[in-house]
Amino acid sequence: MGLQIGIVGLPNAGKSTLFNALLKKQVAEAANYPFTTIEPNIGVVPVPDDRLAALAKVVEATEGKLPPLVPAVVEFVDIAGLVKGASVGEGLGNKFLSHIRETDLIVNVLRFFEDPSVVHVAGDVDAGRDREIVETELVLADLQTLTKQAEPRGVNDKKIQERWVLIQKLIAGLNTGKPAREVITDSEERILVRDLQLLSMKPVLYVYNVSENQLNSVKGDVQPSIMICAKTESELASMAVDEQVAYLKELGLDASGLDRLIAKAYEMLGLISFLTCGIIESRAWTIVKGTKGPQAAGVIHTDFEKKFIKADVVSLTDFVGAGGWVKAREQGKVRSEGKEYEMRDGDVVEFKIGS
Repeated sequence: MGLQIGIVGLPNAGKSTLFNALLKKQVAEAANYPFTTIEPNIGVVPVPDDRLAALAKVVEATEGKLPPLVPAVVEFVDIAGLVKGASVGEGLGNKFLSHIRETDLIVNVLRFFEDPSVVHVAGDVDAGRDREIVETELVLADLQTLTKQAEPRGVNDKKIQERWVLIQKLIAGLNTGKPAREVITDSEERILVRDLQLLSMKPVLYVYNVSENQLNSVKGDVQPSIMICAKTESELASMAVDEQVAYLKELGLDASGLDRLIAKAYEMLGLISFLTCGIIESRAWTIVKGTKGPQAAGVIHTDFEKKFIKADVVSLTDFVGAGGWVKAREQGKVRSEGKEYEMRDGDVVEFKIGS
């Protein structure tokens, strides 16, 4: 499955600088004036996963050839800066809001750094105010969507009537300033209103864009949040791997902002990865936690779900320790799992598929 993250925030919050750093190339133009990013810039970023290299080395030892590494990926979308009034078309509001609807998770970049050379559309740095502006515009846009829904008069369908009750509940909740995700928390109820694509129903990760000396000295006042210095991430992107490690250690960090952002996004969305390996590739596949064997096989190819027979599964530690499938089977480390098996993060898998 693909994961799409929308990077949003007020103009000059550092969205495009962060986006450029994440992609390790200057895709979005980062300039000191509002609305530099007009159309959303989209980039695919590999998910850091050291396990793939370990698997590939096992294949190389047994097959004499090192397979390519194919990590899971995250699609980042750099969306035009938001201003107050976006829900009624101010600034580039309509474009901004339409692009958010396509994402799985919203990263709201909040400016925390002080820099007189970079203008702030509201005049001063106030992360709390900026967060409220973005959240309010999403709620107002959702209210517009909800109030356009027609009451299902004379319709006896139970689900349709339940959906209408939920719409009224959402309107009442949003009118108090609550986002949709706090008004409707039951998973089955969310399914009933999923077609509305409510913006404030999406999970939000707050990224405080701080200066380098603030990285370990400030904490966000809302959760979930992480601290990232977009300028530092940009510098890291131009360094060799060993230089990156040394620089992060000097800053008192054990991982880059990219690694921490992706890890937090996976956690928030309940995502895990299972692994496959062979002479063709060493690969990670993203699934939702709790996914069963046939559905996991279907991520590789849709036919595999229908033709699933079983899955041979081994832990990464046992697979690497044994030196591959043959020895792992001889040592009794490989389990044969059926259709009800729930995949675990880091499972090394061979699916058995019927004709």
